[in-house]
Amino acid sequence: MQEAMAFQELFFSDTCKSLIHVFFSQRATSKQVPGITDLGLTPRKVSKVAIVGCGLMGSVIATALILSHYPVILKEVNEKSLNAGIDRIKENLLSRVRKGKMTKEKYEKTLSLLTGVLDYEKFKTVDLAIEAVVENVKLKQQIFAELEQHCPSHCILATNTSTIDLNLIGEKTNSQERIVGTHFFAPAHIMPLLEIVRTPRASLQAVVTLLDVGKKIKKTPIVVGNCTGFAVYRMFFPYTQAALLLVDHGMDVYKIDQACTEFGMSIGPFRYLDNTKSPWRSLSRILQL
Repeated sequence: MQEAMAFQELFFSDTCKSLIHVFFSQRATSKQVPGITDLGLTPRKVSKVAIVGCGLMGSVIATALILSHYPVILKEVNEKSLNAGIDRIKENLLSRVRKGKMTKEKYEKTLSLLTGVLDYEKFKTVDLAIEAVVENVKLKQQIFAELEQHCPSHCILATNTSTIDLNLIGEKTNSQERIVGTHFFAPAHIMPLLEIVRTPRASLQAVVTLLDVGKKIKKTPIVVGNCTGFAVYRMFFPYTQAALLLVDHGMDVYKIDQACTEFGMSIGPFRYLDNTKSPWRSLSRILQL
């Protein structure tokens, strides 16, 4: 009787209503996107993915993909960088083995899905190519011109940029309709959010296909516009700016962080700014993504 009364009290609480809202909202991000999911388009099959750049972001994106059984071709400019990226991926998987989340046999099978290369020769068979290099416009433009040349005509050309205009990235190509943003959050094999950035010229078929890939790699994909900061940073920038303004007016940083965490944020803005070890992970924790 007491359990039933307690359950009824919780069921009608604001917390319960909020959690139900979050549950259905997360699932609606890939099912109810006006002008995209209501057109009857069927996602194209993505059998193989290529990643250009296996630094901190490229390696965790590759980890997320092979964990969901996608064969991945990983490209770097030299053997040293390629080996370093593969070692990071191995460590990501071994961490799961140590925690009992993956057997040694599953580790070997998952790692076998990864192929490291130093050229574009094997890109002619991929269905999705993701650029994950540093935020340098000229470098990204060069890579997308190369991807256009070496990838098949149906291949989606994606960028992991967090701030750069996608139209600018694809400026040197004739494939603007194939260029879409896939903004992951580090570490990408753990953090669930995936921003799919859509330009006015982007193919709706490509967006629908990426929504399907996002779900298959166990992410919460959200379609966002091609604008400064996309969705997450458009929320994050004012959040930190407001905190800094309050400091300028004499408020204590600890009280600001306390107010933010009491409001519901995982950590405050100054604790985030002080986290030099992994700032991107802290950003996702702030917004609880």
